[in-house]
Amino acid sequence: MNPIEQYNAFMTIVRKEVRRYLRIWTQTLLPSAITMSLYFIIFGSLIGSRIGEMGGFTYMQFVVPGLIMMAIVTNSYSNVVSSFYGAKFNHSVEELLVSPTPNYIVLMGYVVGGVSRGIFVAIVVTLVSLFFTHLHIHNIWVIIAIVLMTSTLFSLAGFINAVYANSFDDVSIIPIFVLTPLTYLGGVFYSMDLLPDFWAAVSKLNPLVYVVNAFRYGVLGVSDVSLPFAFGMIGVFTVIAFWYCMHLLNTGKRLRQ
Repeated sequence: MNPIEQYNAFMTIVRKEVRRYLRIWTQTLLPSAITMSLYFIIFGSLIGSRIGEMGGFTYMQFVVPGLIMMAIVTNSYSNVVSSFYGAKFNHSVEELLVSPTPNYIVLMGYVVGGVSRGIFVAIVVTLVSLFFTHLHIHNIWVIIAIVLMTSTLFSLAGFINAVYANSFDDVSIIPIFVLTPLTYLGGVFYSMDLLPDFWAAVSKLNPLVYVVNAFRYGVLGVSDVSLPFAFGMIGVFTVIAFWYCMHLLNTGKRLRQ
């Protein structure tokens, strides 16, 4: 395929992905706004008023960046895993794989679809958070970079889950038993400074720690980890995930049946 044909194929996949989640926005976008509103009310207003300040900010201001990232991670991941497994389930992915479309175009089409949903949800959740607190933007470029990198990373992770899933039940196993615990233990609701040294060191194995803290730095200007190190770790995780996704596509493992 020449570059123009590759671009057209890429945009076709992206448009399909965007139209899919916009068509069912009551299931893909609205639940995040409702769920995060409950988090803001319960953790921010009710519990936060008793906790007081954390990291030099009100508890509500402290948890908002983490909750926004939680929504981005969940939605970018779930968009790709549900869409690609659906294509795999109805065997339409086989037609895509035997077409002249390069595998990296296929992968990036699905990833960009997941990234776009993550950004959409981030905007919605941020607007909702403004009803509860005032957000001070410390560094807009850090915010943009971390949102794009995080949504890309977890879109790739969702793709891997979709390839290995054998049923629709398998699609929900990783988000429930892996993604949710990592999110809650990733510093969304607390500062790493509150942890004993041993558990603080263990927490640094969690990629969500770097995601949440880098985004919190972009919004509030505070972070429990070094910003360059956080970007480096997210970049390493993303490269590994991309390489493995390409390996799965190139070998056709669990795809061509």
